[in-house]
Amino acid sequence: MAPSKKFTVRLALYTIVTLYLGADMFLFNGPVHRHFQAARPDSESAFEYARSKGMVARVGGTPIYLSQVERATRERLWLRGRDIDELTPEQRRTERLAALNDLIDHELLRVKVNANTDSLPVSEEEIDDAIKRLASRFANREEMKNELAAEGIDSEKELRYRLAARLQQTKYVESQIADEIRVTDEEARQWFEKHRDRFDLPLRVRARHVFLATLDRDSEEAKATLEKALTELKAGTKDFATLAAELSDDLKTKHSGGDLGWMTEGRLPADFGHAAFEMKPQRPTLIRTKIGWHIVEVTDRRAAETRSFEDARGEVVAALESARRIEMVPRLREALRNDPDAVTVHVLTDMISSE
Repeated sequence: MAPSKKFTVRLALYTIVTLYLGADMFLFNGPVHRHFQAARPDSESAFEYARSKGMVARVGGTPIYLSQVERATRERLWLRGRDIDELTPEQRRTERLAALNDLIDHELLRVKVNANTDSLPVSEEEIDDAIKRLASRFANREEMKNELAAEGIDSEKELRYRLAARLQQTKYVESQIADEIRVTDEEARQWFEKHRDRFDLPLRVRARHVFLATLDRDSEEAKATLEKALTELKAGTKDFATLAAELSDDLKTKHSGGDLGWMTEGRLPADFGHAAFEMKPQRPTLIRTKIGWHIVEVTDRRAAETRSFEDARGEVVAALESARRIEMVPRLREALRNDPDAVTVHVLTDMISSE
C-alpha cells in the first residue's frame, strides 16, 4: 500500500526538523544550542543566576549560599568565644573564607560517606547521646528549638537525621585515619618519660560556694545577706545545698549544692584561689572577690602526687592520638579535594565580603 499524502508530509517535516536540530547543536551555535548551554549548571549564565541568589560555591550539584557561610562563621567564632562584630574587615573575610572551606569539605565528605553508608551504621543510642550533648549547649529547650529552626531543622526527625549523618562522617574520618593515629604502648611510654612533669598532680581541693554578685547589687547588702546565711549554716538551721539553691547567683552550681568540683590553685582567680587553699576542710568562710561575696567551704583535700606511667597511660595515649588526629584530618580533607573521582568544586570567592 502506498503511503498517504499526510504521512509523507509529516515524515518530511520530521526529517527537516531533525536535520535542523542536528545542525543547530553540532554544526553552528544556533538558538537551541545556546538554550541548552545556558541550562547547563556550569554555564556562565547559570553561574550568574546562582550568584544573584547568593550562591558562593557549588560542590557537584549542591550549592552553598552566603547565608550558610554566615551561620558557619558565627558558629566557628562562638566556639572560640569571639563575635564577628569584634573583627576587622580583613579578619571577617578571612573567617568567612575559612568557614566556606569547611562547608566545602563537609559536602565532599558527605558525598564520600553516602557512597559508604552501609559500612557506617549509627545506632539510636548514639543519636540520643548526640542530642543530649547538643542540648547541654543551650540554656533551655526553647532556646535550642529556636536555634535549630534558624538552621532549617523544624522537627526531631530532621534533627536525628542530620545528627546521624554527622556521626557517619565522624566514623568515616576515623576509619580513614585509624592506622595513622594509633599509639603503641612503647610510643606512649617514651613520650611519658620525656613529659613526666606534665602528669604530676598538684595539691587539689574540692569546694562548694554560695555566691552573690556585686555588679548590680550593693556590696554591703550582699555581705549582710551571706553573713546571715553563714550564721544559719553554722547553727544547723539550714544546710549548704538549701542556701545555694535559695541565694546563689552561680547558675551552674546552685542546683547541685554549690559544688565546684576538684580545683588546683593555679587555675583559679587569685583572690578566690588563695583563700580557698588556705582554708581547713568543713570550715565554711565568708570571702570577698572582685566579682562579689562567697560563702566557701572546702569539703576535701588531696596532696600533691607524682604519677606513674600506669596511672597516666590513658591520658598519654589520648593526648598523642589527639595530636596525630589534628595533623591527619587536614591531610584527609586535602586528599578528598584532590581525589580524581571527587565531584567538581566551583568557588566564587569574590562573593565573600569583608563587611
